[in-house]
Amino acid sequence: MTPPRRLVVDLASPLAAWRIPSASTQAIRAALGSGWEVVVVQAPATSDGDGGSGTPEAVAAARGAEIYVGYGVPRGVVAAGAGTLKWAAGVGASLPHLAESGIVLTNSAAVHAEPIADWTIAALAYFARGLDRMREFQAAERWARQAFADLEVRVRELGELRLGVLGLGGIGAAIARRGVALGMSVAGVRRRPPRGGPPGVRWVGGLGDLPRLAAESDCLVIAAPHTAETRDAVSGAVLARLPPDAIVVNVSRGGLLDETALLEALDAARLRGAALDVFATEPLPPGHPLWRHPRVLVSPHVAAVTARFWERETGLIVENIQRYLAGSPLANTVDLEAGY
Repeated sequence: MTPPRRLVVDLASPLAAWRIPSASTQAIRAALGSGWEVVVVQAPATSDGDGGSGTPEAVAAARGAEIYVGYGVPRGVVAAGAGTLKWAAGVGASLPHLAESGIVLTNSAAVHAEPIADWTIAALAYFARGLDRMREFQAAERWARQAFADLEVRVRELGELRLGVLGLGGIGAAIARRGVALGMSVAGVRRRPPRGGPPGVRWVGGLGDLPRLAAESDCLVIAAPHTAETRDAVSGAVLARLPPDAIVVNVSRGGLLDETALLEALDAARLRGAALDVFATEPLPPGHPLWRHPRVLVSPHVAAVTARFWERETGLIVENIQRYLAGSPLANTVDLEAGY
């Protein structure tokens, strides 16, 4: 008797937003059909980065498995699945251990796009419309009508802002679409400029055009993947090109932004503010100057949180299972050389 083919589900996050619900597991089983065994790992999994080395339960389940579905692709899982593991669905921040494995890796690109784009627009409005100052005045119990009406506090309409987006993949494109819909003048840079951007985007350049993008952006949003090419891309020199009172938003990874240079620009009042969902060190260390800076909105890496995550994620997993069984190319296949 032929043993069943195996798919491993390693998605038992300690965090409710990322923990796979039973309905999603049932949908995976239904998509596979007969002849498959689905092993659901119950041990808590790391829902950040590449998943570390993997729990002993996940490593044991991966032996002889054909498909692994997790947050990342742990090294222990890759080693245990050597010779049988053909496809891994995850979002690995560190991928060198997959380079020679022969495993096809897919990620969840664009699954987080809508909530992160919503968060980005809300963060821009927080500074552009002076909501940060309103909170400051509220804490002081100050009826600051005159400060706004006399234009002491500068407020701007979203439609008058120039929006620059570093990275026009799923997330960056969703941000750009919202900017266009709100009447903003939108431009961007990406790894492959010929791919362009959403309708209405003025121009799309390569990473070498980042200084130009900064110079033309009242709001600079960092939404590119963290790769060797993009590491430290938003340097002090790039920040210096931003117009006075510009807003910086980072929803990518902390390693793309020079936080020291950002603090210097904020302290010098050259920037209106910075909305940061990601940081070079996470959690942000106690006593870090970003915590209490009056021009900074600190978000604890939660811009992607939404009650609709598993609706989208399950749809993507099921679609790729159907493609896999049909022998068709998988959606969101990762370029291991590029890193995303």
